Amino acid sequence: METLGFLMDGFAVALAPENLLFGLLGAILGTLIGALPGLGPANGVAILIPLAFSLGLAPETALIMLTAVYAGAMYGGRISSILLNIPGDEPAMMTCLDGYPMARNGKAAEALAISAIASFIGSLIATIGLILLAPVLADFALTFGPAEYFALFLLAFATLGGITGKNPIKTVVAACLGLMIATMGIDNTGVQRYTFGILELYEGVDFIIAIVGLFAISELLTFIESRAGKGHQTIKVNKLSLKWADIRGILPSSIRGGVLGFIAGVLPGAGASLGSFIGYTMEKKAVGSKGSFGTGDPRGVAAPEAGNNGASSGALVPMLTLGVPGSGTTAVLLALLISLNITPGPLMFTQNADIVWGVIAALLIGNFLLLLLNIPLVGIFVKLLSVPPMYLLPIVTMVAFVGIYSISNTTFDLYFMTAFGVAGYILRKLEIPLVPIILGLLLGPEMEKNLRHALDISDGDWTILWNSGLAIGLWAFAAAGLILPYIVGPVLRRRMRAANPEAATGD
Repeated sequence: METLGFLMDGFAVALAPENLLFGLLGAILGTLIGALPGLGPANGVAILIPLAFSLGLAPETALIMLTAVYAGAMYGGRISSILLNIPGDEPAMMTCLDGYPMARNGKAAEALAISAIASFIGSLIATIGLILLAPVLADFALTFGPAEYFALFLLAFATLGGITGKNPIKTVVAACLGLMIATMGIDNTGVQRYTFGILELYEGVDFIIAIVGLFAISELLTFIESRAGKGHQTIKVNKLSLKWADIRGILPSSIRGGVLGFIAGVLPGAGASLGSFIGYTMEKKAVGSKGSFGTGDPRGVAAPEAGNNGASSGALVPMLTLGVPGSGTTAVLLALLISLNITPGPLMFTQNADIVWGVIAALLIGNFLLLLLNIPLVGIFVKLLSVPPMYLLPIVTMVAFVGIYSISNTTFDLYFMTAFGVAGYILRKLEIPLVPIILGLLLGPEMEKNLRHALDISDGDWTILWNSGLAIGLWAFAAAGLILPYIVGPVLRRRMRAANPEAATGD
C-alpha cells in the first residue's frame, strides 16, 4: 500500500501540465532520433541534455523529458529496421529478421504497428516490474557500507561491456581512461591533480561537456567519414489493415519477450541487446515448427521488440536504486542526476521521492502516449528517413553547441567539448567503447570516496574490502563479469550475426 501511495504522488508530479508537455515532447523527439540509423538512445539523450539545462527546467521535468526520449528512441529504432533492414541501434537488430521480410511482402504498416504494440507491452511489463522491485532493492542497498559500494562500482565496470561485448580488454581500458579523467581537479585534501595550471580544470571535468563531446560530436565526425552522401531507398508503407486476430496472435510472444527483457535489463552487463536476442530465440523455440520465422512471422517482430523495450526499462532499476547504470543510456541519465545535485541510489527514494516516483509514473503515461503516437503518426516518422542525414546531423550538432554555451557562457567549454569529440572519434576508430569512459567519469569520485572511507574505518587495512559476505559476493560477480564475455560472448555474437548477416550492411 505504501508503494501505491508513492505512485499516486508520482502521478501528481507526472500529470502537472509542464511535465506532461515535456514528456510528450521527449517521446516525439525520442522516436525521431530512434528512427535515424546510427544515433540511438544514448546519443539522443546526450544531445538533448544541454537543451534541458538551457531551458532552465526543474529537475523532475528534465528527467521526465529525457527518460521519455530514452523510451521513444527504443520505440523508434524499429522503423529503420523494418523499412531499411538497418537497425536504428544494436538491440533492434533482431527485429530485422522478420520485420524486413514483412515489409518486402507488402505488410510494412502491419509490421510497424505490431512492433509498436509489442514495444508497449514490453515497456509496460518492465515498468510494473520497476515499481515492484525498485523499492525492495533500494531497502536492501541501505545495508551497504563503503566496502560494499566500492565492490559494487567494480561490478558495474566489470559488466558494463556485457556478455556480448566485442573486446572486454578494451572495455577495461576505456573504464580506466574514465577513472583517470575523473581524478582531474582538486581532491578532498586540497591537492591539485592533472590541472596543468589551467584554472577551468580546478573543479574537474563537467560530465555534460564530456558526454556531448564523446557522443554527439564524435558521431558527426564518424558520419562525415563513413556515410556522407549515402542514401537508402525505403519501402513504401501501405494502408494499415491490422485485425484483432493479428493482435491476439502476438500477445503471448510480447508478454514472454517483455518478461525476459526486463530480467536481462536488471541483470548487470546484459542489457537490451541480450533482451532482444533472448526474446527472439526463446520465442522461436516456443513456437517450433508452427512458425515461419525469418520469412515474415509477426511473432518474430513482437518478441524482440518487447524484449529490447523491457530491457531498457529494466536497466533503470539498478540506476535508480544503486546509482549504477544498467546500460549506456542510463549512464547518461545518471550524469543528468549528478549534474542536478541529486544523489542516485537508495536514499533517492526518501530524499527525492517526488522525483523518482514522478519519473516512474511518467514512464507509465509515456508508454500510452508512445503507443498512440506510433500507430497513427508512423507515416510522419517514416518520412524522416527520406531526409538525408547530411542535413539532419549538423542541425543536431548545432543544438549541442548552443546548449553547452547557454549553460556556461564560456568558449572554453566549447573547445573542451570539441576536444572530447575528436578523442571520441579516435577511440571509435580504435574500437574502444565510449560508455565505460563516461561511467568512469561519473562513478570515479564516489568510488574514490568510498575507498578512502573504508580504509579510514579499517585504519588502512585493505582486507576490509572483502571482509563481508556481501562484498565477497559482489567481487565474485565482478570476476564472472570479466570472464563470461570470453566464454559466452563469442557464441552469442556468432549466433546474432548468423541470424541476420545483412542487417549490419543494410543490403
